[in-house]
Amino acid sequence: MKKIFLSLLLTFISCLCAFSNSEQYPKREFRGAWIQCVNGQYLGKSMSEIRSMLSSQLDVLNKAGINAIIFQVRAEGDALYASKYEPWSRYLTGRQGLAPSDGWDPLDWMINECHKRGMECHAWINPYRAKTKGTNELAPNNPVLQFPERVFRYGDLIIFNPALEINRTYTCMIIDDIISRYDVDGLHMDDYFYPYPENGIEIPDMDYYKKNPRGFHNIDDWRRDNVSMLIHDIHKLIRAKKPWVKFGISPFGIYRNSASGVNTKEGSATNGLQNYDQLYADVVLWQEKGWVDYLIPQIYWNVGTKAADYKVLCDWWNDYCSKRPLYIGQDVERTVKEADPNNPQTHQMALKYNIQRSEPNVQGSCQWYAAAVVNNPGGYRTMLEQNYHKYPALQPLMPFIDSKAPKSPQKPSIIYEQGKVYITWNAPKYKKELDRATKYVVYRYANNEKIKAKSLDATHIVGITSDTRFPLEGNQHGFTYVVTSLDRINNESKPITVKL
Repeated sequence: MKKIFLSLLLTFISCLCAFSNSEQYPKREFRGAWIQCVNGQYLGKSMSEIRSMLSSQLDVLNKAGINAIIFQVRAEGDALYASKYEPWSRYLTGRQGLAPSDGWDPLDWMINECHKRGMECHAWINPYRAKTKGTNELAPNNPVLQFPERVFRYGDLIIFNPALEINRTYTCMIIDDIISRYDVDGLHMDDYFYPYPENGIEIPDMDYYKKNPRGFHNIDDWRRDNVSMLIHDIHKLIRAKKPWVKFGISPFGIYRNSASGVNTKEGSATNGLQNYDQLYADVVLWQEKGWVDYLIPQIYWNVGTKAADYKVLCDWWNDYCSKRPLYIGQDVERTVKEADPNNPQTHQMALKYNIQRSEPNVQGSCQWYAAAVVNNPGGYRTMLEQNYHKYPALQPLMPFIDSKAPKSPQKPSIIYEQGKVYITWNAPKYKKELDRATKYVVYRYANNEKIKAKSLDATHIVGITSDTRFPLEGNQHGFTYVVTSLDRINNESKPITVKL
């Protein structure tokens, strides 16, 4: 009887530990970082210096557990890639239209560098912004000069008019060009839809509304439909062209304020700029219709911010935007500048992560911005490395795109090269691109540990690689290695084992 009781107790403790590990170290979690161009980090540097800087950033981010890079490639009708249609960005070379002197293609390079490190690369574009305040010279092939009838001025900005069907077609052409020629894992847009409102400045589109209201009885609904049509068109394009490319959006952190007279489902207990009413972005509709594959609301405020409390907003997005994978946009620098109200001796990182991971529908986060993570203010990156991202994580599943697992790696073996030990395997065969193995996960177990194919956990992951070999570090005796395949959507195959 005592033996039975002891056995049950040990089983309970084991299950409890496993549950604890799965909560503290989730096996699947989006861990992104935005690399922007508009902060001027490239200006004044040679192309080789920029590559060196970015390579160093990727190394540090990889060590900090970041598994996806959102890379800005179109900030204002320009390009940080070899575009067929738009000029090279001034944010890259200092002058719009001036190509990199050594023929470098930043997007192609970034994709390769990310994939080498087991990371995803999402190309980040702005769909409507055509010229910003600081751009004083436009290249001859800039769309503003080529098609002046398609844009309007708003303050210091020039905007592609969302009311024009030709602009939807043009934006889709730009996206088609990107996803056709580059092996991106995602196509990403941020929070700039209709321009952020400025006092005393009206959007000059009333004549367009009156000419073709499309059955809408007010201009606000008409504007929202203009943006929604673009989102729908992009979704259809990507699904038809490359269905494994994820279409994601990082909207402003507030959908609507309940204080403005709408009910709780429509609005949060906040008081700030609104996606729905001022940017004309009906984010809730997009995820309900399945027109986006993930959302990253920019919840950059801290816990205790009266106008926009971090927890209030995490709760709201969790409750009302769960039709598609939901990740939280984190502001690194703002987080470490303010104390935890429950523990004034520390900043708010731990508090925010505890809130984020307690939300059942939140499946990860994205750091604003990558260089801030690298700079490690307040030990932010150190906490990622030692705690929140201590073990690698796979991307969240997206069964609405594909749920079929790839085949397992083939013919595993051990080889020795120049004093190093490697596990090697062959890529499995496949019939469709969605079934192709693009990455592999390597787990390590002690020989006395029980390996369950359906419960391989994050604490045993030693690497995620796009290669078909993996170097083994340290003492290898007494361990069993497990290798699985991941396809384009991160479905995982059955495991193969290699016992040393």
